[in-house]
Amino acid sequence: MREVFQLELQEVQERLVEIATLVAASIENATKAFHDSDVNLAELVIANDDRIDARAVALDELAIDILARQNPVARDLRIVVSALRISASLERMGDFAEHIAQLARYRFPEKVVPKSLRPTFTEMGQLDVQIAQKLITLLTTEDIALAEEIRNDDDRIDELHLSVFDKVLGETWKGAPADTVDATLASRYHERFADHAVSIAKKVAYLATGDWVGADL
Repeated sequence: MREVFQLELQEVQERLVEIATLVAASIENATKAFHDSDVNLAELVIANDDRIDARAVALDELAIDILARQNPVARDLRIVVSALRISASLERMGDFAEHIAQLARYRFPEKVVPKSLRPTFTEMGQLDVQIAQKLITLLTTEDIALAEEIRNDDDRIDELHLSVFDKVLGETWKGAPADTVDATLASRYHERFADHAVSIAKKVAYLATGDWVGADL
């Protein structure tokens, strides 16, 4: 019975990695659609969000079933409960990638943001893609050094997010109202994507160390 339980816990981890991989592909395609005004790629991201949602629901059902049948304790309990929370964050990350793709679709064939802001959003997109890739490895290996890297990447995204607000609220901003709204929303989506990754990183650090204080990156 114990061997079966350990196999179930392994399946939980594998499913988390699978969802994280889908999320990474989603944010990579979304940022490309956003910058290239690629409506076909944007539509692909939007359509694939249902796959992420479905896998998150299936993982939650598995975790709840394990809780009901196995009554886990100690680290095993932490794994199952953390998986439920990580699954929710991954699902939200998929939603934010979808929102970025939706902006690209709505503004097609035009670019979503004015030329003056494109370098900022290029860097934000690259950082989000890097974070998503690091998250896959973190969920696979529990390498705490990656958790710290994700936090540092998030700090940079926060800086870029604030710079967008400074730009659109500045006296030299000449964007139309739609440009202001799009830039503000897109920046917020990138920032929240990274925030959820940091939340996941903290939970993985907790699983690896058993110390929530030490996991406060």
